[in-house]
Amino acid sequence: MSLLESKDGLQFFVFEHSRDYQQVQFKFFDAVESMDPNNIVVLLQLNPYHVDSLLQLSDVCRIQEDQETARDLIERALYSFECAFHPVFSLTSGTSRLDYRRPENRAFYLAVYKHMMFLEKRGCPRTALEYCKLILSLDPDNDPLCMLLLIDFLCLRCREYASLIRLYEEWKVHRNLSQLPNFAFSVALACYHLSQQEETTSDESQRMKVKSDIMLQEALIMFPGVLMPLLDLCTVQPDAAVSSHAFFGPKSQLEGLYVGRCHSLWKEAGVMLWMEGNVREVLKRVDSQDPLVDDCQNKRKQRYQSAPRSIHRHVLLSEIKEATSTLPLEVTTQPVMSYDPLPPLDSIMSYTRPERYCTLQVTLFFLDNAIVCFH
Repeated sequence: MSLLESKDGLQFFVFEHSRDYQQVQFKFFDAVESMDPNNIVVLLQLNPYHVDSLLQLSDVCRIQEDQETARDLIERALYSFECAFHPVFSLTSGTSRLDYRRPENRAFYLAVYKHMMFLEKRGCPRTALEYCKLILSLDPDNDPLCMLLLIDFLCLRCREYASLIRLYEEWKVHRNLSQLPNFAFSVALACYHLSQQEETTSDESQRMKVKSDIMLQEALIMFPGVLMPLLDLCTVQPDAAVSSHAFFGPKSQLEGLYVGRCHSLWKEAGVMLWMEGNVREVLKRVDSQDPLVDDCQNKRKQRYQSAPRSIHRHVLLSEIKEATSTLPLEVTTQPVMSYDPLPPLDSIMSYTRPERYCTLQVTLFFLDNAIVCFH
């Protein structure tokens, strides 16, 4: 890792590949193109800390339900990065930046992301939240992996309600967080949970309850496609007035992503009763032609026509079927590599693969090593 520049109190870093590592990288590309995971296994036996091979093989193991090996490979990739850290690079200061447009940096993002998801699935949401914050801190302005679509879920999972509300209040203007369905619903849910806590004073509890009602109603009006699939995944049968009403229509990609990821957070009986009461209020507002309904409808038409590439990348990484089913054809019809899903169109390449790379040598490399492995 090298320090590119220091500017306005921030340090910008880049990982660099040595000439020998570049040669291994070229062999890795050939292994991927062969469509045979055994070639990556062979490559790793001679180069046990080659990061992209570790990322790719980890996904193969995970798909084959070998979770332990998949986790070990990601942890080995993180160790490889840690050994290369620059002396002034800090994971905790919030002032270290990595440009996702550089392929060498992207592998670090993806390794930390995959490690974070393993932690969440193992029941460690608090630790996963800290890794989520780390990824966001590496490039908070561009957020190339869209951690803002995930951080609310992790905050709710580990009951960091106040932290989620604070993030929303501080970032909602310059990042338009109110226009993201996950924040619209999750912050309302956080306010509701705070209103129910025993240590909350009666006045504060009442204030948070009113705030949660207002926010949930506004969320339902702005993102009506969330309700029906959310109730379906929570195995709740809506009453006839709701199911027959035309307002709660089909969901969008971001709404599907939120429902698929966060539906389990809404299954509590008290939460559902709170939701039911506010749905009734929303229907009254719709039927009485509340001006907010038309305003939100106009905003949806103007703002949600096409998602940026970073959101598509996040959806692919999330593997949530409610969201992946809504990906556009330009994404689903192109090959997606797990070691570098949907690379930025303005990538900054520090070196390129030779056009006439000696494929024969690579083939012999794999054959020779396969024979050694066999013996």
